Amino acid sequence: MEIYQLRTFVTVAQQGHLTQAAELLHLSQPAVTAQIKALEEEVGMQLFERNAGGVSLTRAGQELLPEAQGVLGAARDIINHARKLKGQLAGQARIGVTLMPDILKLGPWVAALVAAYPLLEVQLNHGVSVDVLNLVRKKELDAGFYLGRNPYMNVSTVPLQTLSFRVALPVSWAEQLEGGKLKELGKLPWVGISQFSSLSKITAELWRELNISPKKVAESDHLSVILELVAAGVGVALVREEDALAWQADGRVWLVPELRKSADLQFVYPADRAGDPVLETLLRELLAVWKLPCPQSVA
Repeated sequence: MEIYQLRTFVTVAQQGHLTQAAELLHLSQPAVTAQIKALEEEVGMQLFERNAGGVSLTRAGQELLPEAQGVLGAARDIINHARKLKGQLAGQARIGVTLMPDILKLGPWVAALVAAYPLLEVQLNHGVSVDVLNLVRKKELDAGFYLGRNPYMNVSTVPLQTLSFRVALPVSWAEQLEGGKLKELGKLPWVGISQFSSLSKITAELWRELNISPKKVAESDHLSVILELVAAGVGVALVREEDALAWQADGRVWLVPELRKSADLQFVYPADRAGDPVLETLLRELLAVWKLPCPQSVA
């Protein structure tokens, strides 16, 4: 029995699908199938059964899964301990960045990392939230920032902050919503957001709650650009409350009273990277900048 076979077994169990597991493991599907078959032959039991949506664990597979995860965890601990013994932290950290740098406190965080760990190379990759989450899931990024709910078992999250969003309109359109006529929002044009952005999902949730289906007249993934478009009279948009309040105070936009949506900003990383010295360092310095308590595992 080999470590790589156990890793394949655990990944297939988590994904419930051979193709998705193969993608994460950077293997072909036949290679994954062959490894599972070899493992089943060695233990003398069937571990998976096929179903319409992919594969699921047999009773034997369910019993063996925690044992396999324990072995993989022990193997990671040995590797991580060896890395710590080598001395000063070094390597590359690929971080997925979304939203605005000031929201993420990106400058102070990277400055702290560069000052304390000169041999650590920090590489920032900007993208929309869903792309960042998928790249972390596939381990093409070591960690990243994500806005919204994480649906993946193999991605761990650290909550940073709950962000509040408001509906912003051009000032001249405010009279159309007098008396709380929220249904009128469905008759107005909206500034759209990329479908791969978490803000797009939050906007879609709001539309469902209001039972409206507005027309989108423009699209942008940049929060400041969205506010500029609203102020210019292009359309309505869901925007971050902290930014929008300043624009409203300057008389550039109007915010619908008492209409809010919220979403959690999180730091995400592959679950099986827990205990990795580079990841622990990223988390420790990030939580220090955010003034959040550091878990005992990374203290």
